[in-house]
Amino acid sequence: MEKLFKQLLVEIGEDPEREGLRNTPNRMAESYKFLTRGYQEDVDEVLNGAFFTAEDNHMIIVKDIEIYSLCEHHMLPFIGKCHIGYIPKKQVLGVSKLARVVDMFARRMQIQERLTEQIAHIIMDKLDPVGVGVVIEAQHLCMMMRGVEKQNSKMITSAMHGSFRKDMATRTEFLRLIGAG
Repeated sequence: MEKLFKQLLVEIGEDPEREGLRNTPNRMAESYKFLTRGYQEDVDEVLNGAFFTAEDNHMIIVKDIEIYSLCEHHMLPFIGKCHIGYIPKKQVLGVSKLARVVDMFARRMQIQERLTEQIAHIIMDKLDPVGVGVVIEAQHLCMMMRGVEKQNSKMITSAMHGSFRKDMATRTEFLRLIGAG
């Protein structure tokens, strides 16, 4: 990767040997390894068996989970927040594991629509709740820095499964509690 980044500097008209850029190819390689570490992670290892018996079946929400991802079309960042709600059937998940699942999928080349669905799907699959809702609000630098250059634009995506899809009251409660309606 370091060789590729050095060549990239040459291709854009820079001198990779000048003082400020001598170590940049190495730093870029390390940065991209970190930014795409989700490819090296396994969901079962991320969840690490942190399932606990549910005492009841009230809605559980974790909101404002920070998201940092790379747009797969331009390799520019998109950043925002993820809100997750679910109604347990038999078990709950350790709260930090929800944030870890978000990070695992966000640290891959992504589109926001897929990221939202991947998070919801894995929670449904691994936890088997009554329902799950995921909402992501993000700003895309590919839209802010280039192209249409809209600085205040925000994309909002949602994935609703189970009772969050079928029951309007459940969906409404979730959206109200995360401040989306």
